[in-house]
Amino acid sequence: MSRNDRLLVKNAKQVVLICNNGEKYLTKQSMNNLCVIEDGSVVIGSDGLIKAVGSAEAIRAQYSESSFDRVIDATDMCVLPGLVDAHTHPVWAGDRVHEFAMKLAGATYMDVHRAGGGIHFTVEHTRAAAPSDLLASLRSRLMRLQRAGTTLVECKSGYGLELQTEIKMLEVIEEARCSLPINISSTYCGAHAVPKGKTAAEATEDILLVQLPRLKELMSAGKLRVDNIDVFCEQGVFDLDSTRSILEAGKEMGLNINFHGDELHPMNSAQLGAELGALAVSHLEEVTDEGIVAMAKAKTAAVLLPTTAYILRYCNTPRARDMLDAGVIVALGSDFNPNAYCCSMPIVMHLACVNMRMSMSEALAAATINAAFALGRSHTHGSLEVNKHGDLLILNATRWEHLIYQLGGHQETIRYVIIKGSVVYDNDRVMDL
Repeated sequence: MSRNDRLLVKNAKQVVLICNNGEKYLTKQSMNNLCVIEDGSVVIGSDGLIKAVGSAEAIRAQYSESSFDRVIDATDMCVLPGLVDAHTHPVWAGDRVHEFAMKLAGATYMDVHRAGGGIHFTVEHTRAAAPSDLLASLRSRLMRLQRAGTTLVECKSGYGLELQTEIKMLEVIEEARCSLPINISSTYCGAHAVPKGKTAAEATEDILLVQLPRLKELMSAGKLRVDNIDVFCEQGVFDLDSTRSILEAGKEMGLNINFHGDELHPMNSAQLGAELGALAVSHLEEVTDEGIVAMAKAKTAAVLLPTTAYILRYCNTPRARDMLDAGVIVALGSDFNPNAYCCSMPIVMHLACVNMRMSMSEALAAATINAAFALGRSHTHGSLEVNKHGDLLILNATRWEHLIYQLGGHQETIRYVIIKGSVVYDNDRVMDL
């Protein structure tokens, strides 16, 4: 019986499934043994889900009487899952390009912070911005991420630090979720910094007694969807006790715990995350051996951000090799924000390989199935398996490694970006490799 499906991608030189047995994540050696089909094809149904993936010959025989809304001949090209960016701050007004010169001159993150820059500069501008302006800039940034191959992205609030602006940011994220093809995981990050004029204890009380109850009301009424809760656990910001109380309150509301930890100082954030059953902890530049062991045991993902260590010239880069050897679920994110402006997961993967000594296979797994796991989405995203979302990239290359190998080359290497079987980016500039 003939049928009509949305998309057939046929005759690809390589189809990189990542995994094909329903794995929720990959660790250790499995990250270096990715599932790859040579001369393969992919079928995406009218519902936007993957219907079949396999050898070109098998798919040709199975679908000989089917019709498709679109057929892409991927001869001499590679097919990969859409990339997953597990950590971004994309909603803000007022860039901080002027701070880059300060950092190049030797100013630390906290130096800039104390000089009135950093998060507080962005907070001031974001509070004053109209929702329509925030949405316009968010849409532009998300489209930029999408062109670089990201099809699922985590988006945080956190430049309001008070109820009205935090809700404004979350509403803007929700509007983007409803109006753009890119998949979004929304994170409430009201504890991103201590607001001017408040102590950490007062800020914690405001979050627990004012912000989270209102957020719960909006979520219960179906007016807002929020997936995760985040806290910047750091010296001079939110200590371990405040972080615990905020994360526990969010967890009681049904939010996944996914927070900043052990970035500038060893705070034992990794151990706290493991104890609370956190889905993920981000940064971890200063994680301890004990923290690594705890995260591996608890299956709490480590979201590593190589662009941050690079741009901010941290002495310590995340200990990716130690984490991988210990069996931690290692994921990657861009940390896109006005302090570390990078929209490209291919560049993130490249830096992870060069500066954090990950293999290319490990980096790709960390930017697909493991990043999806860190967002609670690995059952629907992160690999090319039947019944998962038909989100994929088609590369103008005969080997998938070109996406990582070519630093900054993704603009020419990525030919198509596809979300739920629909082409959302068609780059007709074919690069001769």
